[in-house]
Amino acid sequence: MSDPLVLIPARMAATRLPSKPLADIAGDPMIVHVWRRAMEAGIGPVAVATDAPEIAEAVMRAGGQAVMTRADHASGSDRIFEAVEKLDPEGRHDVVVNVQGDLPTVDPRAIAASISPLSDAEVDLATLVAVIGREEEKTNPNVVKMVGSLVSPGRFRALYFTRATAPYGDGPLYHHIGLYAYRRKALQRFVGLSPSPLELREKLEQLRALEAGMRIDAILVDDVPLGVDTPHDLERARDMIAARASGPKVASTFGSNPMPLL
Repeated sequence: MSDPLVLIPARMAATRLPSKPLADIAGDPMIVHVWRRAMEAGIGPVAVATDAPEIAEAVMRAGGQAVMTRADHASGSDRIFEAVEKLDPEGRHDVVVNVQGDLPTVDPRAIAASISPLSDAEVDLATLVAVIGREEEKTNPNVVKMVGSLVSPGRFRALYFTRATAPYGDGPLYHHIGLYAYRRKALQRFVGLSPSPLELREKLEQLRALEAGMRIDAILVDDVPLGVDTPHDLERARDMIAARASGPKVASTFGSNPMPLL
């Protein structure tokens, strides 16, 4: 692991919140806030991968880099693979970090922490998890759970991902955060695989990698970043960004405790 590239896939096709990447938050489009958080992580160059000229223009106006991709991609993983091949045909970047474009309050430290498991040559891709604290989230199928084995403090080898309540019995449950760091070769392999049976059943793309025998490790962080999917989420994001901008006393809005950077 020597040269990560951070890519943010973004498109205009959201139905619950039309034109979501361009939604205004504190005077800037949401996608610009995500780009800034990724830049603050300080792990490598950042670009937005999109099929919408208006998204690219918004990012470039803010001083960022954007790359145009096809409109027919089935997933963000497919989009970032096209983007990395366009941006880096020589293969200089050996790690690709996929940050969702609807996470305007993601902590930059979480983005930085995501690449640490890739220092282990056995790991193909890495992701993030947080302990589930609210009882209602333990049974909510919209909260994806990771089942994993602890390999070191704050790091797990993922065995399964599910919308069910798992594992059974006493102990913490872990909320999966959909931010991924891929070895570039692993990303190339992943996008070349067909959707797997468990992926289709659970509607969880990462199961394709596990069913193919790829190793996913997860880093434990303190908080789940707010994903903006609805107008209510957007208002919450605006409040959080406004609170963060108001002064040092609320600078912990994006995470109340230090994250483990392993």
